[in-house]
Amino acid sequence: MGGFDVLVRGGEGVWPRGVAWADAAILDGLVAEIGPDLAGAAGVEIDAEVVSYDPRRGVAYGQRLPPAVPRERMAIVKTDRACRSTARFRRGGDQMRKRRVGLGVAFATLALAALAVVTTSSAAPKASVVQQAKQAPIKAAWIYVGPHNDGGWSQAHDKGRLYVQKKLGAKVITTYKENVPEGPQAAQVIDSLVRDGNKIIFATSFGFMDAMAAAAKKYPNVYFEHATGFKSAKNFANYFGAAEDAIYLSGMAAGAATKNGVVGYIVPFPIPEIIRHLNGFALGVQATRPGAKIKIVWTKSWFDPAKEKKAAESLVAAGVDVIGQNVDSPSAGQYAQSKGIPWVGHGSYALKFAPTSWLTAGLYDWGLYYLKRVNAAANGTWKTGSYWGSMADGFTFLAPYGPKVSAKTKALIASRRAAIISGKFYEFQGPLYDQSGKLRVPKGKRMTLPEILSVNWLVKGVIGSPKG
Repeated sequence: MGGFDVLVRGGEGVWPRGVAWADAAILDGLVAEIGPDLAGAAGVEIDAEVVSYDPRRGVAYGQRLPPAVPRERMAIVKTDRACRSTARFRRGGDQMRKRRVGLGVAFATLALAALAVVTTSSAAPKASVVQQAKQAPIKAAWIYVGPHNDGGWSQAHDKGRLYVQKKLGAKVITTYKENVPEGPQAAQVIDSLVRDGNKIIFATSFGFMDAMAAAAKKYPNVYFEHATGFKSAKNFANYFGAAEDAIYLSGMAAGAATKNGVVGYIVPFPIPEIIRHLNGFALGVQATRPGAKIKIVWTKSWFDPAKEKKAAESLVAAGVDVIGQNVDSPSAGQYAQSKGIPWVGHGSYALKFAPTSWLTAGLYDWGLYYLKRVNAAANGTWKTGSYWGSMADGFTFLAPYGPKVSAKTKALIASRRAAIISGKFYEFQGPLYDQSGKLRVPKGKRMTLPEILSVNWLVKGVIGSPKG
């Protein structure tokens, strides 16, 4: 019988091709485990019939493979996740060679113990295999463009991750990578997460899209999900939602708060996502303050507290008396608080950063989506697609109000929110004019989803370039 190697590295079994293997080998009627109390690796070679095991789903099936599948010698491997050792076991005869790290007496003892268990337990029912294998937790990872506690966008996603961890408990192991640059460096982060055994990976910023698409081709047995993007594949989905609806409502709060009719808005990059959010905010402002002007400042960054503060300073110097934003940190809100200026946040409930200036913000319930997708990845029902959430399904919503929002304004917003959910109102219904006064959307016509996903013009009343 020919031999092949099973490499054990940092607590994970790895096939020679480098594809992540199971933490525990599925043997004749049982899942054999060694450790994790041993700070190293341990293994033993035994004869056992193969049962069907899907490493991508983490599920072992009680039904055996077809009769043509021969009996195999399989290595039982489980190591301490904290170990830094590398051990190697070769199939073939009764020889077992261990290289690079000496494991001492503890290794031999555990190996013999495992062999005894397998030898005496061959009659164990197959149900025990399925039951024990299903208890293996799925590993899920998130990638953030900013700090996980940025007080805005990334923190909202991390809140969703924590929701998944809370709901699934021991059935899931979650992790995150923060402050990940968009572009080529993201690929290295994704590679490391796959090596660590993560079966589903969420990337939460637009600039991660190409790296995620490439990774999906590279790792066909891993599920990839990208927030705010548009690419997809068999194992690559995208997700986002109609945030512009909630942002429109937050604009209504800003319009009601302005005294001079000039509102500031801080924006990161001139991409369709941000332009449609900016347009939604501006139309909301003008709904409660007709004729209002919205001055914008581009920061060319998703998260840069210093730039965001400078943008707020420049807007106040330019005469705005309310500040809104589509960037990630609460820096502008803290500045607004110091000046006694009303502030509309973005992505997170950030009242604590500006207790008296806070008005509201458009938010997302990421946790609901993440829980559904991690569950699907764990039970084998995951399918690719493009999710577009809304206020109707609870994905987007308005944050709690601050003390400066009047009862009258709250009532106006509540009425408009109900109309949006019912479909009776849509902020992007004509007539809509751009900054130059050109009619872009005729009266009675509604912009389609493809149109708002590719919009590159700003509505009348916005002061600033759509090109950044």
